[in-house]
Amino acid sequence: MADPSSYRPKPGQIPDSPGVYKFRDEHGRVIYVGKAKSLRQRLSSYFQDLANLHPRTRTMVTTAAAVEWTVVSTEVEALQLEYSWIKEFDPRFNVKYRDDKSYPSLAVTLNEEFPRVQVMRGAKKKGVRYFGPYGHAWAIRETVDLMLRVFPVRTCSAGVFKRSAQIGRPCLLGYIGKCSAPCVGRVTAEEHRQLAEEFCDFMAGRTGTYLRRLEQRMHEAAEEMEYEKAARLRDDIGALKRAMEKNAVVLADATDADLIAVAEDELEAAVQIFHVRGGRVRGQRGWVTDKVEAVDTAGLVEHALQQLYGEESGDAVPKEVLVPAVPDPAEPVTEWLTGRRGSRVDLRIPQRGDKKDLMETVQRNAQQALALHKTKRASDLTTRSRALEEIAEALGLDSAPLRVECFDISHLQGDDVVASMVVFEDGLPRKSEYRRFQIKSFAGQDDVRSMHEVVSRRFRRYLHEKQKTGEWEEEATEAAGSAEPVGATGATGATGAAVTPGTVGSPETTEVTEVTEATQSAGATEAAGATEPAGTPGSTEPAEAAGAAESAGVTGPTGVTAPAGQDVDGPAPGSSGPLDEEGRPKRFAYPPQLVVVDGGKPQVAAAKRALDELGVDDVAVCGLAKRLEEVWLPDEDDPVVLPRSSEGLYLLQRVRDEAHRFAITYQRSKRAKSMKAGPLDTVPGLGDSRKQALLKHFGSVKRLRAATVEQICEVPGVGRKTAETVAAALAGAAPAAPAVNTATGEIIEDEAAGAASSNGGTRP
Repeated sequence: MADPSSYRPKPGQIPDSPGVYKFRDEHGRVIYVGKAKSLRQRLSSYFQDLANLHPRTRTMVTTAAAVEWTVVSTEVEALQLEYSWIKEFDPRFNVKYRDDKSYPSLAVTLNEEFPRVQVMRGAKKKGVRYFGPYGHAWAIRETVDLMLRVFPVRTCSAGVFKRSAQIGRPCLLGYIGKCSAPCVGRVTAEEHRQLAEEFCDFMAGRTGTYLRRLEQRMHEAAEEMEYEKAARLRDDIGALKRAMEKNAVVLADATDADLIAVAEDELEAAVQIFHVRGGRVRGQRGWVTDKVEAVDTAGLVEHALQQLYGEESGDAVPKEVLVPAVPDPAEPVTEWLTGRRGSRVDLRIPQRGDKKDLMETVQRNAQQALALHKTKRASDLTTRSRALEEIAEALGLDSAPLRVECFDISHLQGDDVVASMVVFEDGLPRKSEYRRFQIKSFAGQDDVRSMHEVVSRRFRRYLHEKQKTGEWEEEATEAAGSAEPVGATGATGATGAAVTPGTVGSPETTEVTEVTEATQSAGATEAAGATEPAGTPGSTEPAEAAGAAESAGVTGPTGVTAPAGQDVDGPAPGSSGPLDEEGRPKRFAYPPQLVVVDGGKPQVAAAKRALDELGVDDVAVCGLAKRLEEVWLPDEDDPVVLPRSSEGLYLLQRVRDEAHRFAITYQRSKRAKSMKAGPLDTVPGLGDSRKQALLKHFGSVKRLRAATVEQICEVPGVGRKTAETVAAALAGAAPAAPAVNTATGEIIEDEAAGAASSNGGTRP
């Protein structure tokens, strides 16, 4: 525990102006970010008698070891900078709202040539119009199904759209009148875009004008005795009215507003938001957070406003925001919201009428959400605590293993050998800490040797992180370095790769690709890699480093270039946990209390030997064998058998199954990629964009192989050196046998196959 007086700034050193300040701990990690109208007054309030401070504030200032600040010109700039730093550094003592689930929204992709209506979750994309969020995806689909009768906008995926265009026939929705079928040219791109914009206008609340227009057209059709047309228009009006009825009118004056309510106790707070557009509730969402800082209701509202509108602009910020308490001072927040919207935004507390009644409804929702969260958490916490205690008792641990890491190996008959590492903290999965490894130090099937290598790599990186922060003593490093390199010889007699523990943090001799599951949802691409589908929706996985990237060094996510063959690690966007010297998240800095391996005695012995070679003696190891669900411990001849009804066994099984899922998903994606590989994939320095350009220009690999260097140079973006490399690579690759249609027996022309391969891999 640090003494705040040891890092207190000198009198007169702190400026008396607006700004943002950061508290850092002894390792340089940012633990709290705050803003102030006067930095001098605000920071001085932290350096007083500890007995006068709020308990949470007291914990923060005694954990901190330094304070620094940045002066800004206005309070609005301070608000913006505070929001940016909280997102960047993820301080542990700041209130951070997290969605209790991913709420779906109705999205219209206006950034495409033919806009598509679909259900979307996650981060918002540029050029996409969003409506919602909604409580359930089925509510969106019901609304869309009713509205497609009037606004037949495309809802199909890119693959279905492309196939329909190729075969010249629309999908089922095109035949039943719920799609205008732009794929086959029934409407032009401009006409389809107008339909999409009318759909957006109707969803935005501008319904009266359109309904009156339809009613007028219905009456005109009836007067002209076009009764079938009039009947269709009557049904369209009925469908739109039914869609409108799904969102009840709550404010009669067609108000656009967001209502925010907070329910809180001493430890937690729940926030509920109702989005009202055109007087109707168009969406709802909720957050729950731990109160890790001394904050009142107004402070919780301010944090909610930052979370809600920090990434929004334009009409996504309503004209009116109704709250239970106004932040003090309110002017900077109001000015900030006005800047996000581009026009005036009113921030106030409703006092009477329909708005106050609706606020009471939102408040009841917040109270119910908090009560439900506490009930679930209490039940889950009791079960998880019992499971961890049973594991500690069965394995003879001094305390419950709050952090458990599990490793699994996956391959297909010795090919594409990969490994996974999953992390459970307090009995719950921590997906931002998941890692995937690509084994390249040897070929063939050897689970014991692979396990030794993966555990060695994980803890070698951990020791490297400790060495950088000064937590790893030089004597221990030297002792580890003086150890003899030991081969990974398992109980089966297989000999593994030699490991030299002394080279902590040095370039590795074999390459392992490591990636977090959290970065996949953001579409992050690892160094030297393209992306391919992962096991979870919206995720990506790293491709293998290729050609020039391997020889010239690889640039990691932080922009630092690593030598060839060395693992590249960087901060995982959106992840929380250990931080680097700049206060940003880093990898492998936290050790587990328990390492679980998927396997029996040989795999456990390999993992234990890897830890011994590195001098890590404070991490327990066990293995869970699938056959009888036995728990194996190092240097024990007999396994530990937990009762089938044991919560501890259930937890170990969940950890093991999650590691297996994570590993096999990666292995399958690598296998799928290797099956699509063609001769162009072996050309060093040739990326996907230029592969597509070459195939598009020549039409097939056969024609590309017959082209001269000068003809290849005619392709945009391809220089002479690259053209010579491509020509040499294709000249050395033997052409494959012609493809045969197994249904008809006819030989598929290479030109057609080459053109088709431009969508994915290439074939000779």
